[in-house]
Amino acid sequence: MANEYVVEVKELKKYFPIKSGVLQRTVGQVRAVDGVSFKIKKGETFGLVGESGCGKTTIGRSILRLTDPTSGEVKISGLDIGSMKKSELRPVRPKMQMIFQDPFSSLDPRMPVGEIIGEAVKEHKLVSKAEYKDYILKVMKDCGLRPYYIDRYPHEFSGGQRQRICIARALALNPDFIVCDEPVSALDVSIQAQIINLMKDLQEQRKLTYLFISHDLSVVEHISDVIGVMYLGTMVETGSKEEIFGKPLHPYTQALFSAVPIADPDMKMNRIILEGDIPSPANPPKGCKFHTRCAQCMGKCKEEVPVPKDMGNGHMVSCHLYD
Repeated sequence: MANEYVVEVKELKKYFPIKSGVLQRTVGQVRAVDGVSFKIKKGETFGLVGESGCGKTTIGRSILRLTDPTSGEVKISGLDIGSMKKSELRPVRPKMQMIFQDPFSSLDPRMPVGEIIGEAVKEHKLVSKAEYKDYILKVMKDCGLRPYYIDRYPHEFSGGQRQRICIARALALNPDFIVCDEPVSALDVSIQAQIINLMKDLQEQRKLTYLFISHDLSVVEHISDVIGVMYLGTMVETGSKEEIFGKPLHPYTQALFSAVPIADPDMKMNRIILEGDIPSPANPPKGCKFHTRCAQCMGKCKEEVPVPKDMGNGHMVSCHLYD
């Protein structure tokens, strides 16, 4: 049971200072992530969905310490990542990797593919010099890359091939946990399917654990085991894929899912239109953050922050409608 959860996030917060004036004094804070908690079991995929700007990517970067969290606790394979010094974090780095959204900007244009994939392998001395090239070629083969690509440069590849190179770079370090930050949003739909299937195959072969960040609900439904729905820096609903897609409870989740197109011309869509704009994370509303756009808003919603409630089968929802 001690190793059941690879990732444990508790009350994670990340605030960015707003500076103003000649002296650049801090006059406020952008609450990008505001008290988020969740756990990911070994070999599972946790899908994180929500509108642009809700804090999905900041969560991924904070978990990996690419940006330092303001407060909260992050554990990966039982290690308290949040409290580690940089020197202590270095030997742990290979076990947690990230696949970025834009495959072209995340690859060094001056390095050939073999060096891109093998740079960190050399740095962390994962294999001997004699085994190095064979190891890189095997990783490339696992990710659907031809051996002769090893001396080519990123500009010579298509978007899908570049993303395979990014996956190979992450995989070369033999990680336990990978943050996938919208890894298919920049690709054509046909290529998206190939990359998603590749990621699922690699997960089965290597028992990988994913945090899959996306705004595409059909992709999230295909790859995820558990889903978390975010709104303005907070988690409003979490549960298994079947629970969330079969019985969405939070008004925001219902509105989000109603926007998914249905491939049946005879079926009428019950579209829920949210009124108003998303509030600023620098000045979020009091009480429930969603109350300014919610059609079912009550007086209580404007004053009290809703507490997550278990609706059965691990389906958690933060909404006063279920008090």
